[in-house]
Amino acid sequence: MRCLYGKLQIQCNCERIREECGNMYQIKINGMPFSVPEGSTILEAARFAGIKIPTLCFLKDLNEIGACRVCVVEVKGARSLVAACVHPVNEGMEIFTNTPRVIESRKTTLQLLLSVHERKCLSCVRNGTCELQQLCAELGVDVEDKLDGERPASVPDTSTAHLVRNNAKCVLCRRCVAACEHQHVAVIGANNRGFDTQIGCAFNLPLAEVSCVSCGQCIVSCPTGALVERDQTAELLAAINDPEKYVVVQTAPSIRATLGECFDMPIGTNVKGKMVAALRRLGVDKVFDTDFGADLTIMEEAHEFIHRVKTGGVLPMITSCSPGWVKFCEHYFPDLLPNVSTCKSPQQMTGAMLKTWYAEKNGIDPKNIVSVSIMPCTAKKFEIDREDQDAAGDGIQDVDIVLTTREIGRLLKQCNIDFANLPDEEFDPAMGVSTGAGAIFGATGGVMEAALRTAADTIFGAPLENIEYHEVRGTQDYKEATYNLNGLEVKVAVVSGLENANTLLEKVRSGEADCQFIEIMCCPGGCVNGGGQPIQPAEVRNFTDLKSLRAKALYEEDKNLPFRKSHESPIIKQVYQEYLEEPGSHIAHQILHTTFVKRNKTVQL
Repeated sequence: MRCLYGKLQIQCNCERIREECGNMYQIKINGMPFSVPEGSTILEAARFAGIKIPTLCFLKDLNEIGACRVCVVEVKGARSLVAACVHPVNEGMEIFTNTPRVIESRKTTLQLLLSVHERKCLSCVRNGTCELQQLCAELGVDVEDKLDGERPASVPDTSTAHLVRNNAKCVLCRRCVAACEHQHVAVIGANNRGFDTQIGCAFNLPLAEVSCVSCGQCIVSCPTGALVERDQTAELLAAINDPEKYVVVQTAPSIRATLGECFDMPIGTNVKGKMVAALRRLGVDKVFDTDFGADLTIMEEAHEFIHRVKTGGVLPMITSCSPGWVKFCEHYFPDLLPNVSTCKSPQQMTGAMLKTWYAEKNGIDPKNIVSVSIMPCTAKKFEIDREDQDAAGDGIQDVDIVLTTREIGRLLKQCNIDFANLPDEEFDPAMGVSTGAGAIFGATGGVMEAALRTAADTIFGAPLENIEYHEVRGTQDYKEATYNLNGLEVKVAVVSGLENANTLLEKVRSGEADCQFIEIMCCPGGCVNGGGQPIQPAEVRNFTDLKSLRAKALYEEDKNLPFRKSHESPIIKQVYQEYLEEPGSHIAHQILHTTFVKRNKTVQL
């Protein structure tokens, strides 16, 4: 008898195994005996037995509704096929995963989905990564071998800066709805009934007219091309081919840990050197590291925190690096906006310095600079058009174009860049020196740890050797810790995901939250799990800890960099000496800080 988790090749009846797995059930899958833990679903049992059961609507811990019926299997004694994703195993169960009845049912389900699906597969952004397409290939269902029938009417929603919804490609799996609910926003759901059912906002309002925060978690949850980011790759190519334009690209900390997935590299591979080399081969003028902006953010944010503590300012202070979180606060907690740090995000700080200090230093007219950022976040597309995002106050945006990780991956393929075989190259030097503190911004807890490294040295008045704050690391939804900084007791909290943020902010609002400094990241797990990151299929998401694998690459980089504190960076020191004077100065506030607005919380389902 085999154990579900492969701990033994014999029956799992020893005390140690039972302690690890709990009560065990003896079952059979396709006639083969297995021992599986009580509480396992058929899908989980089959997976660890080496048998893949296809799914479409299922996402573990997010959307477990058993609606699509693609995962059906036969169970001895059951009157009908059962959904493996939600059906629990029990003692003596006999399961059959690939009988003619099962295969025929799955094929019929796919044919019904195709009958109302826009089958423009070759021109679809998700061609090759579409889960519906993959299922059809596995089961031998031709996309043109469909049942004839009427299609529901639909009009694409192109109202927002970050997303396009095309319900003609929607399979009504409701994964996007679950993701939006999981983010506490819940502005989309199923409208109408039966054949006319469509996913959208209440009263069929455009997405731009509801309190969507642009996080993009709906996109990375979607199995098809029904939801995609608003593509700006053509704008970048146009700028590169315009001889009057000086094109500068910056890449966020987390991109180096995720871009490799677009080229089938193992999850968590750090491709920083190849990424820089690839961007140069596109023909851009400079490639800079957004870690520079992250280090600037820490300089300003740490100073702001210390200033608030010393002068009796508004506490707890909350980080402002995540534009999705900031927009959430503006919609749902406008009374807490005084708690939010006034610092711009690293993207905007890098863009601001590019069009002020860098432009002046190199004699370039800011109007000719095209500032491009590669980001893990679709909310960054919204952020660049916010008010007060022009450092010089002349209407010239700090950042002009935002591409997600997915977009730059597609563009590199389109331009035939042989990514996997490129040499490793370094960022351009003007903004190419970064610290470990900047690198860990991409993981939840990273901003807090980076800020503590600088704040602690400032308060102690001397460099500290112990700079790793393990209590705020990890992918847990909520973390808290207390640190004694030279007699100053600092209580901190770190949350990621807006449902968790909402819970904590309610405590802040009521006075229950006992902390002075809070980090909030919009996306669960932080930027490594952002709405613009490579889309992994459900079979990977359900059984792989993407957040931990991606974050590990950033902490490894931090550990190996010569500078690990933002204030130790030679380029940061140079910038303050030459231009910004000191953290919190008048010019630093003018260029690196921003304002927020109270927004009306509009229709929510």
